Amino acid sequence: MNQYRTIDVARMIGIHVNTVRLYEKCGLIPKPERLENGYRVFTDLHVEQFKLARAALKVEVLQNGLRKQAVQIIKVSAAGDYEKAAALTKKYMEQIELEKENAEEAIRITRDILSGIGNKHAQTDRYWNRKETADYLHITIDTLRNWELNGLFTVKRSQNGYRIYSLEDLQRLKIIRSLRCANYSLSAILRMLRALSDDPAVNIREAIDTPSENDDIITACDRLLTSLKEAGENAIYVAGQIEIMKKMSG
Repeated sequence: MNQYRTIDVARMIGIHVNTVRLYEKCGLIPKPERLENGYRVFTDLHVEQFKLARAALKVEVLQNGLRKQAVQIIKVSAAGDYEKAAALTKKYMEQIELEKENAEEAIRITRDILSGIGNKHAQTDRYWNRKETADYLHITIDTLRNWELNGLFTVKRSQNGYRIYSLEDLQRLKIIRSLRCANYSLSAILRMLRALSDDPAVNIREAIDTPSENDDIITACDRLLTSLKEAGENAIYVAGQIEIMKKMSG
């Protein structure tokens, strides 16, 4: 097996030498042997583990412990337990698929509500107060207030100044709740709602997954569908790396 210095590994992977040392310190690679002069000696196995770690850490979505699972896979692989690492990767990939299903389901619910399928109630002139609305949606009043402050909807007020919610408001809030439960960001939801206001026939899936070029900060949940797709592709690569290192060690 080939041997490499710290600087060699850094150049091969495209990282700083201090990052190489940090990976060692954090247990993300196997502990390298050291020469009598104290210099680290890395092997091809270390290089492959670096590739695995870099791919796994590309995950941007943090919900339901995905990032934590990725780090665990890296550390277990670094410890040489490739069977366990493979099992963890399989579980990780299943979790990503579940998140993707939830994200797609939220979009389907949105389409249904907008088309009237999700509304089984007859039209009514009745209004609900804030507490009734929160109870109906199974959310907190603070959550309602947060959505309003972030511009997701504009609430009407009664003559005495109290906030009141119409059936149309409840339908819009159902959409917001479904998308938030699937971990879409507030900015992504707002972007989609604005797009719908401009064009009711807009492609919901595209609108919610495509940040504007004018957005100052773009998070993974602003492009959730794309981020989950990339996480799944990286997980497949990680699984392949585990098999490569398993053969190298055997």
